[in-house]
Amino acid sequence: MLALVKNSFINSFAGIGEYISLIKDVFLITFKKLPKWSLLRDQLFNIGVMSLGVVAITGMSTGIVLAAQAIYQLSSKGLSSITGVMVAKAMITELGPVLTAFMVTGRVGAAMCAEIGTMKVTEQIDAIKSMAVNPYQYLIAPRFIAGIVMIPLLTTFSIFMGIIGGYFISAYYFHLSQTAYFSLMPLHISSFDILSGLIKAICFSILLVTISCYKGLKTKGGAEGVGRATTNSVVITYVSILITDFFLTLGLNSLYMKMKFDWLL
Repeated sequence: MLALVKNSFINSFAGIGEYISLIKDVFLITFKKLPKWSLLRDQLFNIGVMSLGVVAITGMSTGIVLAAQAIYQLSSKGLSSITGVMVAKAMITELGPVLTAFMVTGRVGAAMCAEIGTMKVTEQIDAIKSMAVNPYQYLIAPRFIAGIVMIPLLTTFSIFMGIIGGYFISAYYFHLSQTAYFSLMPLHISSFDILSGLIKAICFSILLVTISCYKGLKTKGGAEGVGRATTNSVVITYVSILITDFFLTLGLNSLYMKMKFDWLL
């Protein structure tokens, strides 16, 4: 039993090292030579355009629920006018980046892992290597660039849909005026909030793409192995996003407060 636990820890640390090495190699290859436009275009379309529907539904439904809960909780205290600020703050800083990353992981990340995993178990990746083509350059770099470009844009779209969804439920169901919903946003939403959401979206996109591709490259065991690797990649990506979100929230806000305090001095 002790030996099994020891081997599990060793394998886990080895996997983390291999994953970090993959990220380093992908960064170097990506910035050394851009992939072909045809490969990049397909991934931009697949990750970005094809995810618009699920991202729109997720963002709007989240904004509707946030606004409804805020009005139910705050109207009795005479604070329903801050509903718009609450929805916008939550969507920009937390829910927009996290939920968008979750939806794209389920729709795109799983497909990436399954596709690369299938190529791995059918020895197509070995065939690519035999033709003197770097699999990182051919398979991962287009997905990496497309993810970094499209996921922040999808996050912005999700935030917009969340704010609009919150407005619709507030104005047409709870009869909150448009002025009351939008007027406080410019006062209480800072550039730091927007920058924080953007940084999170970029970090989540890197995690999403690299974890999915790494698990695909490590697939073995035929069709069953592909299914197992795909499931593991989705679960690991979700957990990594949540943990990263926690540390980014602490780090960014601590840095912001320190800079603000130093500026006041």
